[in-house]
Amino acid sequence: MQKLSAKWVPKCLNADQKRQRCQSSEQLLEFFWHDPNDFLSRLVTMDETWLYHYDSETKQQSLEWRHSGSPPTKKIRVQKSSGKVLASIFFGDEDDVLLIDYLSKGQTINAEYYSFLLVKLKDILKEKRCGKFTKGVLFLHESAPTHRALATQKKLAYLGFQFLDHPPYSPDSAP
Repeated sequence: MQKLSAKWVPKCLNADQKRQRCQSSEQLLEFFWHDPNDFLSRLVTMDETWLYHYDSETKQQSLEWRHSGSPPTKKIRVQKSSGKVLASIFFGDEDDVLLIDYLSKGQTINAEYYSFLLVKLKDILKEKRCGKFTKGVLFLHESAPTHRALATQKKLAYLGFQFLDHPPYSPDSAP
């Protein structure tokens, strides 16, 4: 007998989502092979995540006695959170966090607010990456409705950001 912890399992993808992931990955590889030296310096990724306030069970508290051949148990969060806040995080090259924005309580993310964040990002990029804008910015964000809105697409084009397709449910596209 040995103590084993439950293993967290990400989303299960269907065949269409797997195909989309392959296409998106091939697109990213094409950009990389086109100019390997500048790819990472041009790439900016963005992710939104809910930050929950709750006391979770520690790994030590979740240990259970199991036989060595027993499959690991899956852990599901059952505790309600005491609060949450939406964080929009923009990453640059080499684990560089460019911008973190916390959404105010009662506010929602819409195309106008997201466009405001993109302008803010452009200003930060000008400050942090002086002279590296000659080839433009490769911008990778998920396919949320706000990100796909026409106003957002126009703002990306106006700012000179080249949009890259995001693989569905990809935990590895942002650092």
